Amino acid sequence: MLYSELTAVYERLENTSKRLEKTFILAKLFEHAKDEDLHELVYLASGSVFPDYEEKEIGVSSQIIIKAISTSFGVSTGEVEKKWKSIGDLGKVAEQVATIKKQKTLFSMHLTIKKVFENIKKIAEMTGKGAIEKKIALISELLTAAKPLEARYIVRTVLEDMRVGVGSGVMRDAIIWAFFGKQLGIKYDEKNKSVEIHDREKYKQYANAAQQAFDRSNDFAVVIKAAKKSFKHLGDIELEPGIPVKVMLALKVKNLKEGFETVGKPCAIETKYDGFRMMINKTEDGKIKIFTRRLDEVTAQFPEVVEYVKKHVKGKSFILDSEAVGYDPKKFRYRPFQEISQRIKRKYEIQRMMHELPVEVNVFDILYFDGKNLISTPFKERRKILNKIVTESKWKLKLAKQLITADEKDAEKFYHEALKEGEEGIMMKNLTAPYKPGARVGYMLKLKPELNEFDLAIVGAEYGTGKRKGWLSSFILACQDKGKLLEIGKVGTGIKEKEEEGLSFIELTKLLKPLIIREEGKIVHVKPEIIVTITYQEIQKSPTYASGFALRFPRMSRLRPDRSIKDIAFLEEIRKEYSMQGRKRK
Repeated sequence: MLYSELTAVYERLENTSKRLEKTFILAKLFEHAKDEDLHELVYLASGSVFPDYEEKEIGVSSQIIIKAISTSFGVSTGEVEKKWKSIGDLGKVAEQVATIKKQKTLFSMHLTIKKVFENIKKIAEMTGKGAIEKKIALISELLTAAKPLEARYIVRTVLEDMRVGVGSGVMRDAIIWAFFGKQLGIKYDEKNKSVEIHDREKYKQYANAAQQAFDRSNDFAVVIKAAKKSFKHLGDIELEPGIPVKVMLALKVKNLKEGFETVGKPCAIETKYDGFRMMINKTEDGKIKIFTRRLDEVTAQFPEVVEYVKKHVKGKSFILDSEAVGYDPKKFRYRPFQEISQRIKRKYEIQRMMHELPVEVNVFDILYFDGKNLISTPFKERRKILNKIVTESKWKLKLAKQLITADEKDAEKFYHEALKEGEEGIMMKNLTAPYKPGARVGYMLKLKPELNEFDLAIVGAEYGTGKRKGWLSSFILACQDKGKLLEIGKVGTGIKEKEEEGLSFIELTKLLKPLIIREEGKIVHVKPEIIVTITYQEIQKSPTYASGFALRFPRMSRLRPDRSIKDIAFLEEIRKEYSMQGRKRK
């Protein structure tokens, strides 16, 4: 397939905000694509060259793109930077420069999606001496051959800043429309932007099957190839130890009464640990692999956990869901998440860090055991399997502390004991519920004292003045809604001026500068890769921000290196919290 066909689709996607229209546009693309193009097409359509479970990033900075545009079209880097500051989008800068250049030459080459995909994948995998020059050469090779519109989307893909609004929900539904549209009676009215579905119950069945296939594989290339064969093939996609799976997420509740009303009685009450999620995999050939909730592999960073699992968990193959909690090796007291979080990304001095910042693993769920997929198995049965295969060892690996009760007083006692031990609070779980990878579900809840907080993405920042000159000091925050990021305010408090005092302006500036995708005076827009926990006094309606809300007295409490853009708060959660606080005031 020619890349120009895909860029025409990109442009149509970018020019509509309507989810149904995006689904229709993608469905038509998939429906008419050749089998050999599906792999590259499904990744590029979502703005990547890797499946969701791959921790790799393309890893190209704005400065590399500026040099590549300069090299490709014979303009100075200064001129490219000037246009960038004026337009605010390096993709459109490349398009504009390419338009002028192409008018002066008859040279033309037809790019294919395979060529674009291969070059970008090489760029992502390139490291070591001379890597920057080689990356510039690979980008320039594409830009030199590209038509102006192609240049726009090549640059945006390399910068991982597509702006076409294709989330996993749109991708899933487009696959269903493309390959099962006729048998489900799906008819899209392009004029009115509406859809008619003849058999809605059957449609839900197909959509659920596609979602489950994705939850088990974390790879839409696998899903689309199965769907093109038949509906039955979607069900053949299974969990595979060694390939990370998304964790199930909990909803918040205000009190125990609300919790029991939601999950039912009796339920499992478990300690909510102040740590980070670890998905521990043992593959069929005996290898232990550890993943975070971001799907990043951190096996090398936690060699002690590998040993704990080998010694304390029986089984030929499994996938365990757990929480790793840091502790003081001298005083044997639990440490807060912020202290231990630095181990997640540390790739050097592993042995020293292991002794200075050890972790205890608290296992609370199992998704797969000895060749059997357990995600549809009731939670109480999954816990029974854990009880049989885990041999507990304090400060190494143990089962999450659990109480099964229907009594609110017993639950309250357990809750206060957890807080007294320095933990965050408790989890409340429905005993008969399945495991839903990647979903926030009403049968797993969290209760903790400080509920006024959200995990949000930093999408921009503003340079400070005076003693904060040169640092980014005011940070623009965003929540998510249907594959889009929506701004919900700014924060500048809770951050220290000296690095040794904790989370600082200096640290945040260092993290964000390589992620800058465009500048507008003192304001910079960044790739949404840095996730932070924000506490606030209350939520207010606001016409200023795209979310329609703003947080009153927001304060940054911690960095969340264990979380990704897919983990941040949904607009629906914020709406719910807003309505709850209104009822509370009344």
